[in-house]
Amino acid sequence: MSRFDLQRIAHVIRGLAADGVEKAKSGHPGLPLGCAEIGSVLFFDAMNHSPANSKWPRRDRFVLSGGHGSMLLYSLLHLSGYDVSLDDLRNFRQLGSNTPGHPEYGDTDGVETTTGPLGQGIANAVGMAIGEQMAAARFNRPGYPIVDNYTYVLAGDGCFMEGVSAEASSLAGHLKLGKLIVIYDSNRITIEGSTDLAFTESVKDRYAAYGWHIQEIDGHDIEQIRAAIAEAKAVEDKPSLIVAKTTIAKWAPTKAGTAASHGAPLGEEEIRGLKRAIGLPEDEQFYVPEELNDLPAAMRDKGRSLEDEWNELFAKWSAEYPELAEKWHCWLNGEVPEDIEEVVSLFSTGDKLATRAASGKVLNAIAAKMENLVGGSADLAPSNNTYLEGMGNVKAGDFSGRNFNFGVREHAMGAIMNGIHLYGGFRVFGGTFLVFSDYMRPAMRLSALMKLPVVYVLTHDSIYVGEDGPTHQPIEHTESLRLIPNMRVYRPADAEETAWAWVEGLRRTDGPTCLILTRQGLPVFEKPADWDFRRGGYVVRQGKAGEQLVLAATGSEVSLALEAADILEDRGIGVRVVSIPSAEVFYAQDAEYRRSVLPDDVPVMVVEVGVSRGWYSLKPDGKIAVYGLDRFGMSGPGEKVAEHLGFTAAALADEAAAFIKSN
Repeated sequence: MSRFDLQRIAHVIRGLAADGVEKAKSGHPGLPLGCAEIGSVLFFDAMNHSPANSKWPRRDRFVLSGGHGSMLLYSLLHLSGYDVSLDDLRNFRQLGSNTPGHPEYGDTDGVETTTGPLGQGIANAVGMAIGEQMAAARFNRPGYPIVDNYTYVLAGDGCFMEGVSAEASSLAGHLKLGKLIVIYDSNRITIEGSTDLAFTESVKDRYAAYGWHIQEIDGHDIEQIRAAIAEAKAVEDKPSLIVAKTTIAKWAPTKAGTAASHGAPLGEEEIRGLKRAIGLPEDEQFYVPEELNDLPAAMRDKGRSLEDEWNELFAKWSAEYPELAEKWHCWLNGEVPEDIEEVVSLFSTGDKLATRAASGKVLNAIAAKMENLVGGSADLAPSNNTYLEGMGNVKAGDFSGRNFNFGVREHAMGAIMNGIHLYGGFRVFGGTFLVFSDYMRPAMRLSALMKLPVVYVLTHDSIYVGEDGPTHQPIEHTESLRLIPNMRVYRPADAEETAWAWVEGLRRTDGPTCLILTRQGLPVFEKPADWDFRRGGYVVRQGKAGEQLVLAATGSEVSLALEAADILEDRGIGVRVVSIPSAEVFYAQDAEYRRSVLPDDVPVMVVEVGVSRGWYSLKPDGKIAVYGLDRFGMSGPGEKVAEHLGFTAAALADEAAAFIKSN
C-alpha cells in the first residue's frame, strides 16, 4: 500500500459507516468505527483477494461474524473495488438494496456467508478452513499449491458468549487449523452495557486451552495489527486468536466506549464531531477523498495480478495432472453422477430394515460414485449409519479422509457443514438423532436462507425409540423442520423411498434436505409401476371395494396404514393408501396431480406419529382428520409404547371406521 495510507482509509471507512447508519436511521455504528483499522489492514494489506472476481477459488476468505457491523464490510467492499457502489451504501438497510442490515450470502458481491446470529460466523469459518485443508489434500501436488488460502474472522464479545463458537473453536483447535485467523474485537461493550455485567471470563485463556495460538494487541494500531497477522500466518499447527483491544465507536466525541453507540445512529452532531476529529469534511456525506479515487481500480488490478499468477500455475498443473483438473471442474460445478438412481435397486419388495440402515447402505453406494461427498455425525455414526466405510477420517495433519468426527457438537456441526459447502467443491452431510435437531436449528435455518444443499441425516424419528423415553422421542420435530422456508423434509416409508430421498437431496442445488429415519425395521412394500417419489406423494394402493377413505401417511406409518387398510377392506370398506414422504414437495405440485392422489370427494385421514396441527392444511376445503400424537412419549419397549398410545393397525382401523361413519 505504498500509494495509500491505511490509517486514512480507516478514517474514510468510519465516515462512510456513520453516514450509512445515519441515513438509514437504523443500524450499528459502533463496530465499524471501532474496527476500521482492522478492516483496513485486512482488505488493503493482508488478504489475497480479487475484487473483480469475488469467486476466485484461491482467495482468502473474510467472515464478519459480528454481522450487525455490516457497514464496515460494505465500506470495505466499496473501497476495494467490489460491485458495491456509493449508491449502495446510501441505500443501506433499504428494501431491495444489496446492502441489507446483516450481510447475506448471494445478495452482495464479496460476502462469503450470511451472518448476524452471533457466533455462526466463527463456526462457518471453521468449516471454510476445514474445506481449504481438505481441498489442498486432494488437489495440491509438489510445486503446485493450487489450494492455499487463509480464512479470517472478525468477531466480538457476543460471538464468544454464544455456545456455537465454543463448540466450533474447540474442534478447530483439535484439528490444528493453522490457516484460521480470528480477530477478537474486544471492546467490552454489549447492548446492555459493560461486559462486566455477564462476561468476565478470560477468552484468551479459554482459547489457549482449546489449543489456539494467542496474541494481544492494540486494535487501533496498524503496525501491531500487521505484525500480529504475520505472526499468526507463521504458526502452521494452531488456529490463531488475535485479541484486539478496541474502543467501540472510536473517535465519536461523546459516545465512544459506550453502549449507546452499539445499535443506534450516532446523530448528526455526533457525526460532525467524529469527522472533525478524524479530518473529514463535516458537512459532506459518504465522502471519499480525491487521493482514494484510484483505490478501487488499484485493488482490482492487484487482484487480477494475483489471479493471473494463479491461472498460470493452474494451467501448468492441469497439463501435468489432467484427471485432477477434470475432477476440480466437476466438483466446483456441483455435478452429480448421472447413474446415481441405481441405488434404488439395492432393495427388493419384502426386505425389512430400518430406514437408518437403508440410508447407510445408500450413502456408501453413492459415496463410491461421488468422491466429493463428505460428512459425519455428532458422535453418533454407529447409530446414524453415517460412516463411509474404508474412506478414512479427517484428523489433524491428515485431511484426506471423508469422515468427520464432530463430537457431541450438533450446533457447530450444522454451522461447519455450511462453511465447508461455502468453501466450494464438497457436498456435505451430517447426522444426529432427530430430537437433537433442536441443538442445531439456527444453523439449519441459515442453510435454508443461504440455499445451501447440505443434507441432514436425522434418525430415531419417533416414539419407537422406546426405552430412552420422552427426552429422546421426537414428537414436534419433523413438523417444526417443515416450517422452515426452503427446507425440504423427507420422511421415507421404506428402503426404496430412502434411496430416492438421498438421490433427490443430492440433486438439489437450491437448499438443504432433511432425511427423517427410523430406528425400527420397516418392510419394503409393493408399489405401483408408475409410482413417482419425486412428486412428494403418490398412491401406494387403490381401494379394493370402492374408495370411502384415503389413509395418507409418512415414514413408518405407511406400513401401519397398509395393515389398517387390510382390516377395513375385510369389513367391506374401500381404502386408498397414500405415502407422502415430503409434504412440501407434494404441496408444490399442480392441483390436478394433488387431486389425483387425494380426490376431492373422498375423506382423508393422515397418519403420523407426531404433532397433528400442520397436516390439516393438506385438504383445507375437504373432510380431513389427523391420527397423530399431541403429547410426549414414554419409556418402554417401542412396540409397547406404540400400542399404549394407540398406534396399532386395529386401533387405527377403528378410528378410521368411526371417521367414515361421522362423514
